Amino acid sequence: MTLRQQLRLTVELSVPAIIAQLSSIIMQYIDAAMVGRIGAEASASIGLVSTTTWLFWGLCTAAATGFSVQVAHKVGAGDLKGARMILLQSLAGTLVFSLLLAVLGAGVSSSLPVLGAGISSSLPAWLGGDVSIRRDASIYFFIFSIFLPVLQMIFLAGGMLRCSGNMRIPSLLGVIMCVLDVVFNFFLIFPTRGCSIVGMQFTIPGAGLGVSGAALGTAAAETVVAGVLLWYLLTRSEKLSYRSREGSFRLKADTFRKALRIGFPMGIEHVVICGAQILTTVIVAPLGVFAIAANSFAITAESLCYMPGYGIADAATTLVGQSIGAGRKKLTRSFAHITVLMGMAIMGIMGILMYLFAPQIIGMMTPVEEIRQLGVMALRIEAFAEPMFAASIVAYGVFVGAADTLIPCLMNLFSIWAVRLALAAWLAPTLGLQGVWIAMCVELCFRGLIFLVRLKRGRWLKCDKT
Repeated sequence: MTLRQQLRLTVELSVPAIIAQLSSIIMQYIDAAMVGRIGAEASASIGLVSTTTWLFWGLCTAAATGFSVQVAHKVGAGDLKGARMILLQSLAGTLVFSLLLAVLGAGVSSSLPVLGAGISSSLPAWLGGDVSIRRDASIYFFIFSIFLPVLQMIFLAGGMLRCSGNMRIPSLLGVIMCVLDVVFNFFLIFPTRGCSIVGMQFTIPGAGLGVSGAALGTAAAETVVAGVLLWYLLTRSEKLSYRSREGSFRLKADTFRKALRIGFPMGIEHVVICGAQILTTVIVAPLGVFAIAANSFAITAESLCYMPGYGIADAATTLVGQSIGAGRKKLTRSFAHITVLMGMAIMGIMGILMYLFAPQIIGMMTPVEEIRQLGVMALRIEAFAEPMFAASIVAYGVFVGAADTLIPCLMNLFSIWAVRLALAAWLAPTLGLQGVWIAMCVELCFRGLIFLVRLKRGRWLKCDKT
């Protein structure tokens, strides 16, 4: 392939993936903005458990990636039958895994007000949340947990389609999920209310469920999209649609071992990294309800900057995985460099925009002035880290496509625990929330640097054993 062809293919795969990632974070942005209209306590109740929801989210992603990377290698090698066999096995394997996570998170309960034996009932207290927000936080996490199998199917089906080269359908359905989330939230979060349009009075029905409504609205949107994604994957996908009497849903030992080798380090990484994020929440919690809400809003708003990086990382995983499956290492290295540079350029521009429009971004999410001021401060600190953050995100996607996950995971763990948390614990007592975000900015720059060094050395190219 010529350089022009490589650039065009990278853009063709990256743009839909960026749209999919942006739609995902916009959905979180919508939830935060809608709940923010209820009040600071409602916002804080979701912000308190957000890092734990990311932990479970990351575990589901790791499980899906363990299988989808194998499919990318099979597709690159032209073994479509082998790819379809792995897909069938992955459906059963990831479903069982996500059901276990759901039980761990929600437990078994006879009624919603009496939370079950899972961690949802005790989590807010463990995180040091104020008594006034614990109940809403518990119920939000409970609802999130029981719908984890649905979320797992979205990750798996979307990942399989992307690794087969189909970025358009997952992206389109991601946008549809955002629209559905807005609609469901509109009727579930707010109570019945009146409005006037061109002098005419209307009554808008609403359930008035508040924080619970936000969780249920998101879950309803995810359920619709998961069903459509699975239907398309199994019946309409050009490369992966189900062929009768071909393969089995029974998970084979060889497939499981490869999935474990790829996904297990990622899962452990998510556990330890999210453990660090949860510890960060514990550091922020004593700073007050305003600080908790501002920290959560700033993290959600910053996601608008770094989600394009994750979209390009998805494209990098597909391009690198299929190139390695085809045995073309020179092309693999070229795609790696193109995607990383593209990610750094785009996120650098996004960082500039985030710095300039931080007041407007946070202002859309909350009317509370104290929260706005803290959120703007956090975003403007973080804007300086975006290019190097992009380097770590996209390089990680490159390494995943090469089935090289162990060393990058260890690099992530060292960076977050040895740099970010140490700095945050040192700076927070004197600088408050500002100190926490300075620590994050420094750590992201350090992480990007060490990922660029590993990418340059090229040892990740020798790690594929699938």
